[in-house]
Amino acid sequence: MSAIEDVIRAQAQPDQPLATFRALDAAFQAQPGHILFTVLLHHPKQQQNERFYSNLPDAYPVGGRKPVTDHPWMKQVIGAGRPYIGRTKADIQYVFFDHELIWSLGCESVLNMPVRWAGETLGTLNLLHRAGHYTEADLPHVQTLAALALPALLVLTRS
Repeated sequence: MSAIEDVIRAQAQPDQPLATFRALDAAFQAQPGHILFTVLLHHPKQQQNERFYSNLPDAYPVGGRKPVTDHPWMKQVIGAGRPYIGRTKADIQYVFFDHELIWSLGCESVLNMPVRWAGETLGTLNLLHRAGHYTEADLPHVQTLAALALPALLVLTRS
C-alpha cells in the first residue's frame, strides 16, 4: 500500500506531472522492477506517441516521438488498450525499431501498460528489464499504479 500512498502524496506536489511520474518510477522500481521506465503520451490527431518521462534521459530523452502505425503491437496497446508483455530479445525486436539501443541497456523484456479514459488511450507506461522478467502476475499491480497516472495524462493531453 505504501507505493500507492507515495504516488498519491506526489500528486499533491506542485511540480506536476513530473512529481507523479517520479513517484511512479520509484514504485515500479520497487515492484515489479525495471531498468528503463518511460511515459509516452498518445497524440491521436498527429498519429504519434511522445516520450514525456524517462528514467534514462541520456538514452531515451524526453520529447522523442514515434509514429503510430498499424503494427499489431500498436493495435493491441494503443487501439484496444490491452497491455503487452514481451519476454525475449525477439519480442523486443518484433515491436521496437530501436531494439539495438534497448538491448544495449540490458533490456530484453517489456511490459507496456496503456492508461485509458472514456475508451481512449491517453498514453502508456513502459517498463523494460532483463529477459523473462515480466509475467501476467505483474499486471494487477502495474495496472493499479498506472491508474494513478491518469490525472497527469489527462492534464497533458488536454493542454
